[in-house]
Amino acid sequence: MRVMIKFAIPIDAGNEGNRSGKLQKVFQQLAEDLKPEAGYFFPEGGERAGFFVVDMQESSQVAEIAERFFYGVNAKIEMTPVMNADDLQKALSGVQQTVHRYG
Repeated sequence: MRVMIKFAIPIDAGNEGNRSGKLQKVFQQLAEDLKPEAGYFFPEGGERAGFFVVDMQESSQVAEIAERFFYGVNAKIEMTPVMNADDLQKALSGVQQTVHRYG
């Protein structure tokens, strides 16, 4: 299942991570381990933030993935299932049946 992992890094943890080089090292390791199909970085709410889109094979990976962000960069995270355009087309093909049954 494709999942978007949105993260925010508190200022103090981000500053210390930049000073020590840990921030770069952790994000390099995250990219190697998670193999995101996309990753974007931006400021949000006064913090360093971003998101990765990854393929999660099973729900038990939620804890494993989350802990990498918690321990690695003291980040707050949100995980949301997402679709790409192909997934959306597949999903929409069944909508008419749902509308007929429930609409």
